[in-house]
Amino acid sequence: MALLLLCLALAAAPLPAAAAPAAPYAPAAAAYTAVAQGHPTVHLSRKEAGKGGSLTVTGRGWRPKALLTLLICGQNMIGGTNSCANGDGRAVTTDAHGAFRRLLPVAEPPKPCPCVVHAATVTGEAAAADAAFTVAGHPVAPLPAERAGGRLTALAQPRLAGSSGLLTWFGAPARRQLTLTVGNLGSAPAKDPVFRVGTSHGIFATEWEEQQWRGTVPAGKKAEVTLPVELPAGAHGDYLVSLEYGGKVLAEQPWGVGRPWGVTLFWVLLCVVVPTAVFRIGMALVDRVRPRRSGGTRRHGAGRTPTTGRTSPAGGTPDPGPTRAAGIGPRIRNRTAREGSTADPGTPGDRAALPWFTQDTAPSTTSTERPTSTERPTSKGSA
Repeated sequence: MALLLLCLALAAAPLPAAAAPAAPYAPAAAAYTAVAQGHPTVHLSRKEAGKGGSLTVTGRGWRPKALLTLLICGQNMIGGTNSCANGDGRAVTTDAHGAFRRLLPVAEPPKPCPCVVHAATVTGEAAAADAAFTVAGHPVAPLPAERAGGRLTALAQPRLAGSSGLLTWFGAPARRQLTLTVGNLGSAPAKDPVFRVGTSHGIFATEWEEQQWRGTVPAGKKAEVTLPVELPAGAHGDYLVSLEYGGKVLAEQPWGVGRPWGVTLFWVLLCVVVPTAVFRIGMALVDRVRPRRSGGTRRHGAGRTPTTGRTSPAGGTPDPGPTRAAGIGPRIRNRTAREGSTADPGTPGDRAALPWFTQDTAPSTTSTERPTSTERPTSKGSA
C-alpha cells in the first residue's frame, strides 16, 4: 500500500520544463538599461505582423516626461540605427510615472531579421530597451559574427570639458575634451579600442578622425573614455561632435563656438592703418617732387638790421623806418645828423646811438597845428 501511494505521488509531481536554447545574440537592452536607467521595459501587443500592419508598444520604468523614439530594426540592431526603418519610426513622450503607450506601423527594415522594436531616449540621460519582433514576409539571415574586442555602448550623455584661451579669440583652433561613459556588452574585454571622433557644421558632411583610447574595458563593466576634439583655425558657429565605434554612432554632443573677434579687429585696424600710411607716403613724395616758388627764402646779409630788415646806405647808420607820430621822424634824423657831425668820427658806436631829448629840445605835444617845416629853431641859450 505504501509503495502504491509513493508511485501515485511521483506521477502527480510536475515534470521539469526543458530549458529553452539561448539565442546567440540576445538584445542588449537588459545589460544596457541595468547600468544606465534602472530597468525600463518595452512590451508589444503582437509578436508578429506583416508590412502595412500595426502594433501597440507600451513601456514602463522610463524617466518622467522623456522623449523617446520607436523603431523596427533588423539584425537585432547590431549595426546601430543604420539597420532600422527610420522613416517609419514614431516619437512618444512618457507621462509623469515614466510610462507610455504608442501605435507603431509595421515596416520592413533595411537589414534582414531577426528583428527588434527599439525604444531609446532622444534628450537627457541615455536609455534604451528592445523587444523581439518578427516582420512577416521579411527575409531572415544569420547574424554576423561578433567582433573581437567587446561591444561598447554609451551609458550616459557625453560632455565637453575645457575652455578657449586668448589665442582662440584671434583665430587659433578651438580644443575640447570629449568625456563619455561606455559599457562593454560583449563577452570579451575591449583593449585599447579605436574610436572615430567626427565634427560637422550645418549641412556639411561630418569629418571623422580615428583616435585610440589607451585602456581596457572588461566584459560587463564600464569605463570613462576621454578623447581630444579640435576644430579648424578660425572655426565658429554651431558644431556637432559625434563619437563612433564599430560602425555605430555612440553619442552626439552640440558645441557652440564663438566668433574670433580678434581677427575682425585686426582687419579693421589694417583697413585704417594701411590707407593712412599710403596717404602720408604719397604726400611726402608730392612735396619732394613739386617745384619751388621763385624768390625762395630771403637770407640775412651783412648790412641788414635785425629790427627793420632795411639796408643802410653805404653801410652807414641803419634807417629806423617810418615813425608812428607825424613829424617826429624828420626831427630825429636831423638831431642825429647834427650830433654825429660833432662826434668823434673814429667811434662808430656814437653814430649809431639813439638821440636823447632834453626839456628844451623835446617836441611839443600841446600844439594842435601841423608843423610846416621839418626843422625846429634852436632855443635860446643852447650851445
